[in-house]
This record gives sequence, structure tokens and C-alpha cells, in this order.
Amino acid sequence: MASDRLRQRCRLALLLVVLPTASHALPSFAEVKAAWRPSDVIVLDRFGQPLQRVRVDQRTRRLDWVALTDTSPALRQALVLSEDKRFYEHSGVDWSGVAAAAWGNLWNTRTRGASTLTMQLTGLLDADLRARRDGRSVWQKVGQSWSASWLETNWTKAQILEAYLNLVGFRGELVGLSALSATLFGKLPSGLDKQESAIAVALIRAPNAAPDRVAKRACKMLKDLQKGQADCAELAIRTHQALARKNAPDPFSPELAPHFARKLLAGRKLAAGSRVTSTLDAGLQRFAVRVLRRQLAVLAQRNVQDGALVVLDNQNGDILAWVGSSGPLSAAGEVDGVTALRQAGSTLKPFLYQLALEGRWLTAASLLDDSPLDLKTASGLYAPQNYAKDFKGLVSVRTALASSLNVPAVRTIEIVSPSKLRDRLVSLGMSSLVEDGDYYGYSLALGAADIRLLELANAYRTLANQGLYGAPVWTLDQHRTAPVRRLDAASSFIIADILSDRTARARTFGLESALSTRYWSAVKTGTSKDMRDNWAVGFSRRYTVAVWVGNASGAPMWDVSGMHGAAPVWQEVLDHLQETQSSAPPTTPPGVVKSAVRYAGNIEAPRQEWFLAGTQRTVVVPERDRQANQPAGIVAPLDGSLFALDPDIPPANQRMMLRAHGVAKAQWWIDGRLLGRGTTLAWFPFPGRHKLELRDETGKRIDLVVFTVRGASVNGGGRPPPRP
Repeated sequence: MASDRLRQRCRLALLLVVLPTASHALPSFAEVKAAWRPSDVIVLDRFGQPLQRVRVDQRTRRLDWVALTDTSPALRQALVLSEDKRFYEHSGVDWSGVAAAAWGNLWNTRTRGASTLTMQLTGLLDADLRARRDGRSVWQKVGQSWSASWLETNWTKAQILEAYLNLVGFRGELVGLSALSATLFGKLPSGLDKQESAIAVALIRAPNAAPDRVAKRACKMLKDLQKGQADCAELAIRTHQALARKNAPDPFSPELAPHFARKLLAGRKLAAGSRVTSTLDAGLQRFAVRVLRRQLAVLAQRNVQDGALVVLDNQNGDILAWVGSSGPLSAAGEVDGVTALRQAGSTLKPFLYQLALEGRWLTAASLLDDSPLDLKTASGLYAPQNYAKDFKGLVSVRTALASSLNVPAVRTIEIVSPSKLRDRLVSLGMSSLVEDGDYYGYSLALGAADIRLLELANAYRTLANQGLYGAPVWTLDQHRTAPVRRLDAASSFIIADILSDRTARARTFGLESALSTRYWSAVKTGTSKDMRDNWAVGFSRRYTVAVWVGNASGAPMWDVSGMHGAAPVWQEVLDHLQETQSSAPPTTPPGVVKSAVRYAGNIEAPRQEWFLAGTQRTVVVPERDRQANQPAGIVAPLDGSLFALDPDIPPANQRMMLRAHGVAKAQWWIDGRLLGRGTTLAWFPFPGRHKLELRDETGKRIDLVVFTVRGASVNGGGRPPPRP
């Protein structure tokens, strides 16, 4: 016995030496507050305003640190009454409480523990002082006492209460008063009433107790607060309601850009509490959300639920606004319409015509025939129609694009080829076009391919920048690469000019519409098959705005075109962006000339038209228009074409017509062998990939195309022709 007492005295003596040093190792209040980290990554807008919180710590739910002055007086009163009635009187250790606890233990009666709020805080600050399952050891209790005394000497009472309320665990994963009040009560800590305060404090003693037990303890506390008066039945109901909200979202967290934030942080391993400064503009984001939801509310009776919107800065590629869905108006609010794959409709036509102009197959003044057209395809006849179900006859490229006529677009892709258009779209960032051009066929001219709104917007931004392509920018600190040329500047300028021409679009949309602005702008609408997707994409000199309207489920809308669905949103958002800025027509790049043009037969009114240098004409004659504007070269077949032999057709009837333009005494060479001479030549095809050369009489190569013939040999027709 004597030796045991000696060992205990030695331990106590050692403790008296070590504990003062340990207590001084506790952090200051400023250090504790600075080290606090919410369980979220916070996405800020370009000006530092919070946009969105994305939770990354799934173990505990912590929100922002709350100042004591921002907490409810009722809560502070309930906490002190419940946990430490003499909090403002003692210096860390309530010796009266210690004596009462010791006396109770002696007589085996239940009393409140002697642990003060200050002592409890030391356990939250120092892991070595936290209670274990079997309670605290005598050494921990002594350590608590020393540390509590140190805190009371170096911290104020207000700082002790503030730190305690932010660090204490309330229920389940909820740590800190801000997480508790937002999650269980949908309030800020300053708004907690006496009943809610009683429930909150009751959870400190038994965080995971059953609702009835929590309600019973809260009722006792409420009686202490209200001097014996309490409606315990009502309090029990409120307790059950609050605890049932354990997974409720924080109603005060910013929810301006949930889809953008998830996409931005995907794949990034950021610590809880990190802040990411995005390129978004919170003011513009709020405005865009409001405009889109208002328009969708108008369209609700036409079976429209969803919409999406993105705004890009043309100069640097910054994403300024990103509205992924219509939120509460949608049955699929989690679906991000900015990155979802949807059918493009007529929004791909500008890139088709840009290719035709760049290749000098067409000019803006060239005439195309808008009349019924039946094309033979692998799946049968393809008969495109215009949105208005009528045909305009001969129209210029300017009219065909601006008025979004379908048949001229299909005639143009016959010239350009689906493969070339598909490859061009991929070069502009449309990553979803994974199949080759033959998979999409002629219908690619009318947007029969799934694309993403963000990628489409950035492609239009490339047009706005006269062919210079750059990836969208998400954060202000993102590395910005120099733009690269993906489109010819001259033809891009002409396409933008056509898209800005309200007179040219009047054939379909009229002179005044949601596509018309008081400043220079270029825009294109699109509507997919069965009205499942609705688009308006366009730009001013500084901004590109892209809008999609439809249903995430794929259900068709009822009589909603891009003109009446997406275009009003496009116009209102772009108007807002241009309120304090001008938008003059773009500067004319080298290689573009303006020339007067008139049409034989007055097919269209005379006008001043933009041409690529060397392609201008003063008079356009329908029959010869396309060839007259073509440079010397191969007219047919087109580069990248695919042909198939049909075993049901006699070999003698299977011939390909090779056509040339602008070359006298033309020579045709296939796969390095002379095939024949003349501007036209019938050739018997055989399977394989072939290189076809057009040479002049001196043997100089004028043009080269590569094409493929598929199909087994038919009745000997698959043999290559004999050498000449």
C-alpha cells in the first residue's frame, strides 16, 4: 500500500510539472478560428463573390465559422443554463461543481458533471483530453483543469463560447452551430428561437439520442429558460420535424452554378475549405437564371421543362455564365444541359457554308435551288424540307443561310461532302462526332448529330474571332494558350456578316424578331427533328451567347421553334451584356472584297456583296453559277467520297462520271496510271481506296482527290482496268 501511494505521488508530481507546459501548447483563439475549415470547396465568381459550395469532406458537415454576436441570445442562455451555470463566475474550473459531483459520487446520487464549458472546449482543442468510451481518466481530468485555467487566462469568455459553439458536435455528422441551424432548422444561428435553442443544446449531451429523449431533455431546458412554462407537446413535434431534416441542404449556401461547379471540380483533389476563383460573373449568372426560368414558365403549356445557357467572352474564352438547367421547373434538374448531348438542328449550317466558301465552291452570291429534292441513301430516299414546309426556288447562299433553308444546305453538303463537314466540326471541338462523315450522311447538313451546348458555343466564338480557336477558360488562374487558326479568316467574316443580315433572314423570320438587336450581332437558330431541341446561338463583337430549350427526357415540345423558344432568352441576355458597350461590325480581314452584284432574271435584288478575292462576279447566271465560281480542278468525285458497288446492277451499268472544270485537254490519272482524257470521263469502278489526279496537257497536276469504293466483285466487274 505504501508503495502504491508513493507511485501515485510521483505521478502527480510529474503531472504538476508537465501540465503547465502542455496547457501552453493550446492554440490562441485567432489560430483556432483561422484553422477552421468548412467541409466544402467554395467556388467564387471572378470578383470573389461565392457562387457555389461543393462538399468534399463526407465525414463531417461543417459550414462557415459563426461569430458569437451572430448567434441567438436564447441559444447562449440555454447553453449556459444547461452546461455551465456559473460560467461567468469561475476561472475555468467550477470548484463548487467539483465538490457537488464528489459528494454525489460519495452517496451514489446523480448530479451534473463538474466539467465546465471551458473544460469541454479543451477536449475539442486537444485530442489527448477528449473523453473515451469509459470516460476521462484522472490524469485527463487534471489536464483539463490546467488547460481550462490557461484558456481562461488567455481567452475572453466570449471567445470561449464562440469557439465552443463552432467546434462542438451536435448530431451525426453535424459539427458547429452553423451546420446545425441550417440543416435542422433552415435558419441562420441568429434566428433560433427558444424552442429551437432548447433542442440544439439538448443534442450536445446526447447527439444521437432518439427524438423522444431529445424532446424530453429539451422540454426541461425550455422550462428553465421560461421559468417553468413550456408546451412540451408542441416542442416534441418540432423536435421530430427538426431531426427528420438531417439530410436537408443548407438553405443559405449559394446555389448559383451547381452544374458548372461540379464540372469544374470533377477530377480535382481539393482540400475542404479550398476556394476556387472561377471566370463566372455572379451578377450575370443571376440574370441569366432569371431570364431562362421566366421564358420556360411561359413555355410550360407547350410541354417545355428544361433549358440551358452559356456565355463566353470572345476575347479570352472566359466562361461568364453557365446555367445547366431550369432548376425547380425541371423534373431532371441534375441533368446539365450545357454538356448534355442534344441534336444540333440548323446550328451547324454556318460551318457547312463556311467550308463551301473557303473551298471556293460557292460564294455568298451563288445561287442554290430550293426545290423538292430526293436523295438516294443507304437507308432509302432522303427528302429534306424547310421549316415552313414550302420552297423558295433559286436563292443565294446569303439568303439560304440567313433564312435557314434546308434543301440548299443539303445541296451544299453534296458539294462539300459529309466527311469534310464532320472533320471540320471535330476540329472546332465537337468531340461527340466520333463516327465518320458517311455515318451521318447528308442529314449532317441539317444537324442530325448530337452535340454539346458548350462546344457549339465555342465553335461560334471561333467564327466571331474570324477563325481563331481557343478552348473555354474556367478559372482566372488557368493557363491560357495562344489561339490557333481553325477557319479561314475571310470566309469566317463573310459567314458572320450573313448571320447578322436581318434583310437576308426576312424570307423566314421577318425583319423584326427576337434575332434582331440594336447593335451588331450575328445569330443562328435551330430546331431538331420532332421539335425535341431548340437552339439560338450567336455573338456580338465581345460575347457569344448560346441557349438550348427542350426536355431532358427527350419528349417533343408542342409547336416551339428556335425563334420562339430559345431566341428570346438569347436576345435578352445579349442585350443585358451590351447595355454599357457598343458592338460595331467586325474589321474586314485581308482577302475579302466588296463588289456590286446583280442576278439574271431579277432572282434577287441587286446588292453589294462580300467575296473572297478572285471569286467576285458582277452578274450571276443560275445555270453556270457554281462552276463559274469554282477554281480549276475536279468537280466530281469529291475528296473523301465513299461509293458502293451494287451486285444487283449489271456491271456494264455501273460507271462513275469523272468531271473536271477549267482545264483544257485534261488528263485523268488513277493510282498512278493514266485513265483517259477529257473534261468528263466514265470510269468503271473497282473496290479499294483510290487517288485520282487531274493533270493538264503538259502533265502538271491540277487537283487530287482520294475516295473509296466498297463492295465485292460483281461478275468480274471488280477487276482493275488494264494498263493503258
